Amino acid sequence: MPDHAASPDALIQALARDLRPVRRLASPWLRALLWLGAVAALAAALAGFADVGAMVRRLTAAPDMGLAVAGSILTAILAAVAAFQTSLPDRRPTWALLPLPGLLLWIGASGLGCLRTWLVPGTHAASMGEARDCLVFIVGVSVPLSILLVAMLRRGYPLRPNLTAVTGGLAAAAAAATLLNFFHPYDAAATDLVVHAVAVTLVVLANRLLSGRALRAAGV
Repeated sequence: MPDHAASPDALIQALARDLRPVRRLASPWLRALLWLGAVAALAAALAGFADVGAMVRRLTAAPDMGLAVAGSILTAILAAVAAFQTSLPDRRPTWALLPLPGLLLWIGASGLGCLRTWLVPGTHAASMGEARDCLVFIVGVSVPLSILLVAMLRRGYPLRPNLTAVTGGLAAAAAAATLLNFFHPYDAAATDLVVHAVAVTLVVLANRLLSGRALRAAGV
């Protein structure tokens, strides 16, 4: 029998010899804030190519559009927090319900916008080509935001990686939809709303399949 087997202290020292200190993970709130900071930096960059004054006038002239943007912003913030919370093994899955108020506001206000385009003459509804551009923008911008988010979420140990991936996908999609307003010079319509819903759903499903697999691998 080896000598260290008879000595508990020697055994402990042998087992601990190659251990490395583990850096403590920052709080979910701080990590969510860092990701949202990256979104804000992207917004600042896009603002340099947009007519911000026209966007502000458009949103303030139509309360439903302003509420829809507020809803998408709130959804992105709350979904990001929910993703980082559910990425920790000691957090309840009910954190995934956190973005629900923002999502309901976003959907409800967007629906009011559709009603306004039917009742108010002279509103500029998006054509099919413009609606397609919206889909490409939301999906395209969501890709780097999702990649960054997954890279940050992998440092946790999610017990429900698919749930974390879905909330992360919602955060990325809502952030991308919010940034779209820099280049969205027309009123909401049924076609536009459906295209936005399809784009958000595609992003969430893609995160569910791809990001969920990456987070599951990180937890193995």
